[in-house]
Amino acid sequence: MADSGQAANKVAVIGAGAWGTTLAWMLSQQGGQLTLWARRPQLAEQIQKQRHNEPYLPAVSLPSSVTVTADMATAVSDAEVVIVAVPSHGFREVMRQAAEYVMPEAVVVSATKGLERDSGMRMSEILAEELGDDYIVVALSGPNLSGEIIKGIPTVSVAASENHPAAAQIQRLLGSPRFRVYRNYDIIGVELCGALKNIIAIGAGISDGLGYGANTKAALITRGLAEIARLGVQLGAQLATFWGIAGVGDVVATCNSKLSRNWQAGRRLAAGESLEQIQTSTRSVAEGIYTTAAACQLGRRYDVEMPITEALHQVLFEGGDVAGAVQELMTRPEKLETEPGQT
Repeated sequence: MADSGQAANKVAVIGAGAWGTTLAWMLSQQGGQLTLWARRPQLAEQIQKQRHNEPYLPAVSLPSSVTVTADMATAVSDAEVVIVAVPSHGFREVMRQAAEYVMPEAVVVSATKGLERDSGMRMSEILAEELGDDYIVVALSGPNLSGEIIKGIPTVSVAASENHPAAAQIQRLLGSPRFRVYRNYDIIGVELCGALKNIIAIGAGISDGLGYGANTKAALITRGLAEIARLGVQLGAQLATFWGIAGVGDVVATCNSKLSRNWQAGRRLAAGESLEQIQTSTRSVAEGIYTTAAACQLGRRYDVEMPITEALHQVLFEGGDVAGAVQELMTRPEKLETEPGQT
């Protein structure tokens, strides 16, 4: 692993969507050798020639120092830091492809906020399966909307790892006067926050789409945080993480910004569009859709009550209607706000 006080000699960003391109652009401001991997050769060629990612982030111009390629060996070989920013549903396949090229001493950073739909696994767990347990893994998460970052609007994020020097290295690598990075050693909690908050953001989009007000959204955020924290603690996360940057911070951003893909998906559901219409009409992925399915499975497996997540699952996958889901949530049996020893 590179010394935690120094920048890596070569950094690879896997994934040329909006977030991957944003990360590559941020890192390019600091100089050094940088590669950006795109899954589609035609996209890689377009970005390499024009220096703009027209489909996902046209407002950003990448300097010539960034090499864009669809060849995994070119992108990843000799990279001291490998940052993975691909959708959760393709994460395993991409890392299986990258595995033979990632150096054993490399630090691998997951910048993906999601859970694997069928297994419910976190991205670091997938990395352990595909790369091996010996690799050093860091999770990056926080209120990080690409559309604001590229405008130079200040924000913060969290680099989380059980390996303390690696968390510090990524903190220094990505940190800047406009992007402040904190360390956190609860990687389980940070990953779960980044994934599960997207469920609440879909609910917030539905609430706004139905014309509900601040009271409704405040209740949704508060009770949504309570249920994802319940699941998180059951899965080994620290409760405090859910009240930090990766938890409350990211929830506030994604529930209130029209730049949020998950909020947009919720708003469109409220307008009567089907899940198929939403997914086929946009290039970008609303991770909360897949995460809702995975979180429901986990909640049922670990006997964790998650009424908001269950209601969204009915709307997304079981043919339920939005109005009925709201009515069901509002007429649940009365209960204490906080049970002793619970959230």
